[in-house]
Amino acid sequence: MSLLALSDEALQQLLRDEAPYGDLSTMSLGLGDQPGSVTLAAKQPMTVCGCEEAARLFELCGAKAHVLSPSGRHVPAGTELLGAHGPASTLLRVWPLARTLIADTSGLASEVARIVTELRAAGHTLPLACTAQVFPGTRALMAKAVHSGGGTMYRLNLSDSLVLTPAQRVFMDATLDDTVGRLRKHHPERRLVAEVGSLQEALAMASAGAEVLELQGMLPDAVRTCRLALHTAKLHPMLVVSGEVTAANAVAYAIAGAEMLVSSALPHAVPRDIEVRFSRDA
Repeated sequence: MSLLALSDEALQQLLRDEAPYGDLSTMSLGLGDQPGSVTLAAKQPMTVCGCEEAARLFELCGAKAHVLSPSGRHVPAGTELLGAHGPASTLLRVWPLARTLIADTSGLASEVARIVTELRAAGHTLPLACTAQVFPGTRALMAKAVHSGGGTMYRLNLSDSLVLTPAQRVFMDATLDDTVGRLRKHHPERRLVAEVGSLQEALAMASAGAEVLELQGMLPDAVRTCRLALHTAKLHPMLVVSGEVTAANAVAYAIAGAEMLVSSALPHAVPRDIEVRFSRDA
């Protein structure tokens, strides 16, 4: 089984948010202790994610659950993903949250897998990453979904990388060379990433010593021009393309000379459809 992205405490909080005072309708109908089963299945092809967390949600409420399709597996429509058995009150309380969790994370994992597959089919092996700029509180699950689809996360937080941004430069009085030197002095073990939005900025940052240029919002033709200009200047930083990278343009960026793709579109991937089937145990 894949590792859980969320702790029991975090999962318990999700359950509290879903039904802080219990399931009013189920309690009113008196269905509490009746034994039953629920199965969640894929209604369309997908790269699975989130079944481990969904199963744990059922277990935390007193049911028995079994992961039938672990995260990272590519499955056809109709594949059973998760089964749970227990009191009706538990199954009816948990299934909406479990379904949403699997649908959302599998949607992201599936889109990552689709782009990775298209890149590989075109002969490109550059990594596909997902930006960490997401709705607060969802980063751990998103990271699991991205990895399940064959991608990676880009700069998970502000503490894990050395980055020089246009916003920082607004407040800097030092020259670019002095600024880069200051960053080098404090963290000589790290590669310096510079965010740039134009050819002129790219050349200036590479000349100052940035090892990685994050080309933000550039179209493939602009990326190609930037790569050729840097090569002519005998500058060879790693080129990372960041922005609305999708299945429609990923190969074009790879051909243009990108060495890594960072997509801000991936967190908005369409959730996958999940079928939920209930049965009443004898």
